[in-house]
Parts: sequence; C-alpha cells; structure tokens
Amino acid sequence: MMRLYLALALPATFVFATQITDIQGPAFRSPLEGVTVHNITGTVTAKASTGFYIQGTPSKDISVSHGLFVFSESSAVLNSVAPGDEISLSGKVTEFRGSSATDQAFLLSTELDSPSNIVVLSTGNKVAPLVLGPTGPGARSPPTQQLSALDNGPDGWLSVPNNVSRVDQVNATAEPAHFGIDFWSSLEGVLVTVKNPVGLDFQNSFGEFWVHGDWPVTGKNSRGGLTLTVGPNGVPDGNPETVIIGVPLDGTTNPNVSIGQTFTDITGVIQQQFGFYYILPLTAPTTLTIPSPIIPPTTLRKSTDPCTLVIGEYNVDNFAPNSTTMPVVASQIVHSLLMPDMIFLDEIQDNSGPTNNGVVDASLTLSTLAQSVVSQGGAFLYNFTEVISVNNQDGGETGGNIRPAYFFDSRKVSLVPGSPTGGPLDATAPVMKNGKLSLTFNPGRLDPNNTVWDSARKPLVAAWQTTTGQRFITINVHNTAKSDVPGSSTQGDDRPPVNLDVTKRQGQVETIATFIKSILTLDPSASIILGGDFNEYTFTRTVFASLDNLMFEADVLANVPPVERYTFAFDQNVEQLDHVFVSSAVALRGVQAEHVHVNNWQPTTATRGSDHDPSVVRVRVC
Repeated sequence: MMRLYLALALPATFVFATQITDIQGPAFRSPLEGVTVHNITGTVTAKASTGFYIQGTPSKDISVSHGLFVFSESSAVLNSVAPGDEISLSGKVTEFRGSSATDQAFLLSTELDSPSNIVVLSTGNKVAPLVLGPTGPGARSPPTQQLSALDNGPDGWLSVPNNVSRVDQVNATAEPAHFGIDFWSSLEGVLVTVKNPVGLDFQNSFGEFWVHGDWPVTGKNSRGGLTLTVGPNGVPDGNPETVIIGVPLDGTTNPNVSIGQTFTDITGVIQQQFGFYYILPLTAPTTLTIPSPIIPPTTLRKSTDPCTLVIGEYNVDNFAPNSTTMPVVASQIVHSLLMPDMIFLDEIQDNSGPTNNGVVDASLTLSTLAQSVVSQGGAFLYNFTEVISVNNQDGGETGGNIRPAYFFDSRKVSLVPGSPTGGPLDATAPVMKNGKLSLTFNPGRLDPNNTVWDSARKPLVAAWQTTTGQRFITINVHNTAKSDVPGSSTQGDDRPPVNLDVTKRQGQVETIATFIKSILTLDPSASIILGGDFNEYTFTRTVFASLDNLMFEADVLANVPPVERYTFAFDQNVEQLDHVFVSSAVALRGVQAEHVHVNNWQPTTATRGSDHDPSVVRVRVC
C-alpha cells in the first residue's frame, strides 16, 4: 500500500515551471489566459518602452510560439533586465486589445502582465534569431496565398458579406503552413531576421513600412512590389507573405522607402499591434538600392484615324486651382500620358478648393489645369466639360465638392449637340434622335437622385461624336471610397475583413449596369466606354457581377499581365482601383491598355502628383 501511496502522491508534490510555449499554446488565444503563472524562464531578446521580450525553447509543434512580450511601464522592472539576461519571473497571462472602437477589429496579443519575482539567472546570453526563409535551421517561410481559414466564400478574404466570423472567437489551432495570419501568430514574440528585404510601399506617417524577404512570393511585378492577383485556386491572393516593419526599438529612424527599394537585413521581434503583425527591428536598416527614377511614358500613340482614340483616366486627388501638384499633373499629362484625345478626370474640386463657401462650379479648376498643360509644353489647349454639384452632397473633403469631369481635344471629338447640360439633380437618359444615339442631358448625371449615390460622386455621362459624325457614349465613375476606419485590416479579427461600404459600391455598379442596358436596348451596337475610380478590385466579384457579359475590362482585352495591373499602393499591396470597361462593339475592334506609374514609382510621396496612377487605353469607337 505504501508504494501505491507514493505513486499517487508524487505528482502533487512537484511544481513544474510554466514554459513560454505553454502560455502561447497552439491556438490564437492562450490556454492560460487570466492565469497567474510562476517560474517562467526565458532569455531577454529585446526591450521596448512598455516592456521586454523573452524567448524560450522552441516546441516541435510549429503552431506554438516560443516568444512572449512582458508588459510593464515600471522603470524599476525595465531597468532590472537587459538583452541577453536569462531570467525567471511570474505574471498574469493576458490577451490584450485596446479599448477604442477601432481596436475591436484588431487581433488579440498574448502577453504577460504585472511581472514580479524577476530573477536574473545569467547574463550575456546570445539568442540566435530565426532566419525566415526556405532554407536553414528550423526553416520557416510564410505561405503565399491565403490569409485565414475563416475567409470562406468564393472571393476568399474579399468575399461578401464581411465579418461572418472572428478569429478570437473561433480560436482555432493555427495552421502556419497554410495561412498567413496563422504563420505570424505562431512566431509572436520571437526574434527573427528578414534577409534581403524589399520595400512594398511608401513608409507611413510613423516611418513604418512593408517588406517581403528572401522567401517565395506571388504577384511580383516589374518594379519589385507585390500586386493583388487571383491565385491558382481562383481565389484572390492577399499576399500574406508580407510583414510591416515598425519603429526601431533603439530609437534610430527608418529610411525613406519606395516600392522595390532594398535594404540590409532586418532583425527584430514579432508583435501583433494596430491590426497587423509587425517586426519591431532592433535597429533601423539602411538602404542598399533604389529603383531607377526614370519612369517611361505610355507607348500608346494617337492616330489620325478619326475612329481611333487614346483615352486617359486619372484620379488627380483633391485637385483645386491652387493645388501644389498643378505643374506636376500638367507635366504628366504632356510628357507621360502624351496628350490623350480625352481624359476621364476624377476628384476635381470646385473653384475655391476645400473652402466651404457654397461654390460648386469647377470651371476655374479645369481651365487652370488646361492652361498649365500648355505651359508644360502641351501642343493644344484642352476643352473640358462637367456638371456642377450640390454643395457638400458628393462626399470627399468638406467644401471641395469633388466630381468627375472630362478633358477633350475638340479637334478630335465633340459633344453631341442638341441637348442641354444637366444640372446636379437632372438624370440623363439615352434617346434616339434622328436615328442616332444621344442623351436627354449632355453631359448629364447618371440617376443622381438614387440613394445609392448619397454622399458619393454621381457618374458623369456624355455623348460624343467624331469628326466624321460617329457617336459613342462615355461614363466617368468615382464610386464610394474604401476606408480602414471602421473597416478592418487584412490581418484583423473580422473574417472576411470589413471592406467598408462594399455593398454600396455593389449597388452603384448595379445602377451603372442598368443604365448601360438602357443604352444597349436602344442601340445594341453602341460604343460605350466606362472608366474611372471604382474604389474596388475587379476580383471582388460580387461588386462587379452586374457587368459580366455586359461590359469588358480593357486590361483583360489588352492582355496586360495580371501583376502589372495596378494604380494604387496601400499597405503591403499595389492594387487596381481604377478601371476601364468597354462595350462589346468596342471590344471586338481591339483594345490596348497601359498603366503609367508616374506616382507609385516615385522615390517619395512628396514628388507624386496624386496617390493614383493614371491609365491609358487605345480604342476604336467606330
């Protein structure tokens, strides 16, 4: 009986120290959340102003992190440890997320709070960082296609509806070999090195910037950035193999960053904060190479054929008569777009810019840009047309009254005569006059009283004729903007991520499609060109479904490589928000298309004319 008693009693007499891997566990939330743990041992790898990082023995299970952030703002605590110290300590396991409304879309971060009983066991220890990549000891590379197992739906992380589930509520076992969020979560708090990092966007206002390292990537474009594309499984690829580099822990300053720029290796700790998994570098990297500053112009040339048109599309970003970007944009039109026959312009502000004084006319803005084009060497003076706004009813900067407008070379095309210019609330409609297609208001707005356009730009429709009298219709679009507040990040808790106002953009495209159908009902062979800033990717297919087999995307018709289809840079991706579509009559005649990266290939944001790149298409309207 004594031997049986000893066997039963022995487990109760030993207290086993808690390991960092026990705290982290294989899921997103700690299995010890809320528990005060003791005798945790680890080596200090880095210190921050609000705590320090410790690292223990790795688990054989790659879903389990062996790093941990210890939160404390106490100077006594922070001064008691230094990198290289092996320590033991106690603390309360916490899943941290801020208290603001925005913070609720962020993932939880596992940390140890209220540290106590800190004992330095030894000093001067070296912790070798985990080198991320396909080879080497403990090789770990991020997956390249999917962000989360919870992004169910045909469009993956872009599926509608959004926010169907939450990572912290499901709390599934991480699958770091398959999903990007899981990968970075499995290394939370771990000291890592990124070899041969490449910049993927400009740095943000905090000096943070996105990179990929020396590991497999998808969507790599000719500049060195990563383009949003569709993966081989037919699901949009969110580029999960990217990571954001935060503010250096030693107080040094990150360099200025541009797309395709390369840097020295970056070593730091992985931390979930502000909606993303960061690497907080021990010190700032230095720049190794910067891509060429030479940005080639479009290769699409104008034609003497009256039916062949070169058309530009350009969101010029809150553009006013006194915009400091005036000469930059004008020079781009001359030297990079090469003076297209027409330009779809978006974000044209009224004559007083953002001053909220009731002014709604934009003729001064447009005429000033037209004159500036001439002063930059333009061979002719653009004519222009617009429809005025109702004050502060079209979204954008208060008082600015941004709207779509057209520049056109009156030697090549002209507005079809015989219809008045529409007012801001006049809905234009297609009509047949003397057997030819026209509009009741020319130019006019597309269904401007439809609630789908509340606080949004109303599309600008115009009927044109060539010098030989052939007619075509254009629709200039600037749909409701995306936003990250109160949307959620690609690495956020909400799955699929909240794509703010996506259903509104879907309704706007459906309204446009209905209008196009009304044109084609009158004239099935009508030449129609639809373009502008849709504020959405075409592989958010729910949004664009109403255009299927109705209008055809110029990039697809022109066989533009998918990785070169981008007009905007945001976070880890370059992406296409601006699109041109054509009707079947135009598509059958052949279409050429290019994106001219005059802004996103700049070395700094200060030298850009806009945050969008312009696009150019060459079409035959007859």
